[in-house]
Amino acid sequence: MDAPAAEPATLGQLLAGARQRSGQFAAWLEQADPDLAARLAASLVPGESPVSRVRVALADFTADASESDWATLISALRDAGDPGLEMLRRILLRAFVAEAGG
Repeated sequence: MDAPAAEPATLGQLLAGARQRSGQFAAWLEQADPDLAARLAASLVPGESPVSRVRVALADFTADASESDWATLISALRDAGDPGLEMLRRILLRAFVAEAGG
């Protein structure tokens, strides 16, 4: 009998153990959203890992997001095929805009 195929890791699972598996996170994001992965890689400062950058963006969103920002995010997650990826996408794009002065 064939063994069942392994389920792909979710964003939550990857972030939970990201300190030990930074390379796995980067590989997952590259497969899930190559454009976002490239933009994330381009935003890193020397010595910064993709996981560290994501953690900062998540912390900043949590600290600074308005009620409207949260409502918009929750609505988008509800309608998304992959809520974890959609959350990551929206929070990183918000961080990129903020860094650009927008």
